[in-house]
Amino acid sequence: MGKVLQGIAASSGIAIAKAYRLVEPDLSYEKKEISDVEQEIRRLQEALSVTKSELEAIRDKTKVELGEDKAAIFEAHLLIVNDPEMISPIEDKIKSEKVNAEHALKEVTDMFIMMFEQMDNEYMKERAADIRDVRKRILSHLLGVKIVNPSMISEDAILVAEDLTPSDTAQLNRQYVKAFTTNIGGRTSHSAIMARSMEIPAVVGTKTATEDIQDGDLIIVDGLKGEVHVNPSEEVIQSYRDEQIRYEEQKAEWAKLLHENTKSADGHQVHLVANIGTPNDLEGVINNGGEGVGLFRTEFLYMGRNELPTEEEQFEAYKAVLEGLNGKPVVVRTLDIGGDKELSYLDLPKEMNPFLGFRAIRLCLEEQDIFRTQLRALLRASVYGNLKIMFPMIANLDEFRAAKGILEEEKQKLINEGIQVSDDIEVGIMVEIPSTAVMADQFAKEVDFFSVGTNDLIQYTMAADRMNERVSYLYQPYSPAILRLVKMVIDAAHKEGKWAGMCGEMAGDELAIPLLLGLGLDEFSMSATSILKARSQILHLSKKEMEDLAQRALQMSTTDEVIEAVKEVIEK
Repeated sequence: MGKVLQGIAASSGIAIAKAYRLVEPDLSYEKKEISDVEQEIRRLQEALSVTKSELEAIRDKTKVELGEDKAAIFEAHLLIVNDPEMISPIEDKIKSEKVNAEHALKEVTDMFIMMFEQMDNEYMKERAADIRDVRKRILSHLLGVKIVNPSMISEDAILVAEDLTPSDTAQLNRQYVKAFTTNIGGRTSHSAIMARSMEIPAVVGTKTATEDIQDGDLIIVDGLKGEVHVNPSEEVIQSYRDEQIRYEEQKAEWAKLLHENTKSADGHQVHLVANIGTPNDLEGVINNGGEGVGLFRTEFLYMGRNELPTEEEQFEAYKAVLEGLNGKPVVVRTLDIGGDKELSYLDLPKEMNPFLGFRAIRLCLEEQDIFRTQLRALLRASVYGNLKIMFPMIANLDEFRAAKGILEEEKQKLINEGIQVSDDIEVGIMVEIPSTAVMADQFAKEVDFFSVGTNDLIQYTMAADRMNERVSYLYQPYSPAILRLVKMVIDAAHKEGKWAGMCGEMAGDELAIPLLLGLGLDEFSMSATSILKARSQILHLSKKEMEDLAQRALQMSTTDEVIEAVKEVIEK
């Protein structure tokens, strides 16, 4: 009988496929004395041969999908496998010391790694890392253990992992990866956000997925209920196939709203826009009826590479998004690196608490070369569409004024160079720090708009790290404390004739939408896949009734009371 794991529904949908475990293999071995030297050398040669063909396949695939420069890494790995100066000493050691191939491989490669690491030359130090990678691959073949590589999946699969990093998710082949499930994480972890943008089901925070699921097990990921079924019965599989059909029919109903405006039952209009990470996400925005982009996370331009993106590279990406949306608004967030998002080529200090440290606007105001390059690229792209610029992690007015001052300087420089810049760029801030929400009435006099970043605002208000399982119970979007802060921001914006949006995950949350409509939120920015469902929900809600609900919720004392009140309204 199959097993059912409970987790957090992180991305909607249902997937049925075999499991692919994305888990570091156990490459431990013991040193052994051998009697048949020739047989041992044959074992080594076979492992080298499989390693070569594997690396060639990865190189060719990478060349096609990611370009020559990324494929060069695997060329370097092939040179190592083919290098007699590396391989001959391993064979000699097997012959002279009569040891197993695993031990000989480790001893010889350790010597080369140490040699390269002691060199002053950065290029040579990188070779040490290449040797480690290649050794791991050869060792895996000697031990008969699979090395995981999500980019090489070539049949329908569901990924099972402890967690997925942004670079893991960037490598996934969307054609074959049908869903994923992880031990840790919540609705706002990067893996969950990526799953929604990739439009694949995900269940995170199962705690034991990597223990309870083996490679090749048939599993069902239910991203609607937050369940993972391991080796289910035929009966359960059939009921889920029926459920998949019902879900597809439901999606077809929502798709009828593709070109509709988003209006409440009593005629109040709001805007539903999308959160994106790269220009490739535009197709999802358009196909899901997005009325623009409420958050373009520009840090994806900076990740998964060895150096900062140039002004030209950034300009092309921003231009592609602005042109692709044909005059619909695009809110671009300036670089938000730090916290849990690191760049290997930026030598940032290690911090005790990176979420409260040197990140986002704090980093940009200090590393002004990086900031100015990004702003120039944005300003140059501004003539190709409806650009709005938003600064993240603003804690006080001085930071906003400093950031806006640098933007104005770069704008003036471009104009002096004879380069065209739009004279209609709104400049706003993300409200993710409680001090900013509390001072929203003062900020509203100077900013053009607010966008509430609830993922951080909630964790900062509750002093509870959203990535920490043990305090995840404090991550409460519907807490009266959070609702009061959101109300302060919306009211302050409206008083000054400005608009207020929300780009945190709360904006696409079925339980939060009635409250946000009632609080007067103007723009809801969410994963593109949530837009049509949210539009359908808002069409059935009365703004007037939701105002009454929100007023009552603000006076409640616990999150549970708020949830009960919302459920009563939406289940009517």
